[in-house]
Amino acid sequence: MEAIKNFFYLEGAYLIMGGIILLVTLYVTTRPFMSPGAPRRGLSIVTLLILLFVGAHYWLTTSRIAAVKTAFDAGKPILCESRMLRKMAQSIEIRKNTAAHWRIEGDNFVSPEYVRPFHIARCIVK
Repeated sequence: MEAIKNFFYLEGAYLIMGGIILLVTLYVTTRPFMSPGAPRRGLSIVTLLILLFVGAHYWLTTSRIAAVKTAFDAGKPILCESRMLRKMAQSIEIRKNTAAHWRIEGDNFVSPEYVRPFHIARCIVK
């Protein structure tokens, strides 16, 4: 159940975009100038491509999350996107044993010094 929730959280926007692409494909392939079998072929190919791309993105994201968690536990520096700062410096460096007292709660980095948590999917190992 947690894996499905995590999938929809990470891939929700891409699933919505995929649905819109399928609707556009359906509209285009049902025009009079298209061949009679175009809707089935078009929807099949586009659905397969969307599933492939969304699946690959999910696999890459979950692999990166696992790598970031492992690196954090090993004390390596982690770079995370900061959505609070909309200036030049939009990333923050996170380390396990620093004055900010970073810890992992679920899939988020949390510190008492920061109001908002940082989702691990938006982080990379430095």
